[in-house]
Amino acid sequence: MAGREEATVSAGMVAIGDEVLSGRTKDRNIGHLASVLTVAGIDLVEVRIVGDRQKAIVEAVNALRERYDYVFTSGGIGPTHDDITADAIGAAFGRPVHEDERALDLLGRYYATRELEFTPARRRMTRMPEGSELIANPISVAPGFRVENVMVMAGVPSIFAAMVDNVLPTLRTGAVILSETVPCHFGEGDIGDALAALQKAHPNVAIGSYPKSDGQRYSTDLVARARDRASLDEAVVAIRKMIGVREGAGSHS
Repeated sequence: MAGREEATVSAGMVAIGDEVLSGRTKDRNIGHLASVLTVAGIDLVEVRIVGDRQKAIVEAVNALRERYDYVFTSGGIGPTHDDITADAIGAAFGRPVHEDERALDLLGRYYATRELEFTPARRRMTRMPEGSELIANPISVAPGFRVENVMVMAGVPSIFAAMVDNVLPTLRTGAVILSETVPCHFGEGDIGDALAALQKAHPNVAIGSYPKSDGQRYSTDLVARARDRASLDEAVVAIRKMIGVREGAGSHS
């Protein structure tokens, strides 16, 4: 049921496109999806980037849809010959792929109002596996689609983001992850052992270390994440105490 909270809801993503792997296109969809899902309480656990090859897309989608609650794909549902995602999703689910009557109506009316020909290339954007649910596209009308727990969306960042906004209210959500960042004046090598002990002592809190440098010395941002406020607060107090002890020891050396 949409909106029902569970402790953990997981997701995977498949970013599709030779242009992403070649570096020609700088992917922005992964970061956007991660941010939106985190706020919604859905954990983005794994991302795979694959080229425009049906076998690779099928393998990635089938692996992730068995492993996670939801899978999001980006790219490969446009009007050109290398837009093969619809066929790949059909193959992954063993479903025939046809022009969807609802999508035909949407795009037919859209191009008619713009006095543009509804060409065979444009009709390709109405092809999807049998039994798909449409994902609305408020920007360029051509819809994405959903098959079971797999959401198939465009690769253009603005359209991808709009499709995510439309599909998100239909998904189950989990408890939102809380986080707090504690600046630390020491490098990771100085605090590694103490940090490992802290993580062991606070198993319900994920403690990450992110090194920084100003060109002269190293420092670290320590980030604690948890779904429970009390556990998070307890870990943060312990982190600050660890830093204080280290600073105190340094002042007497």
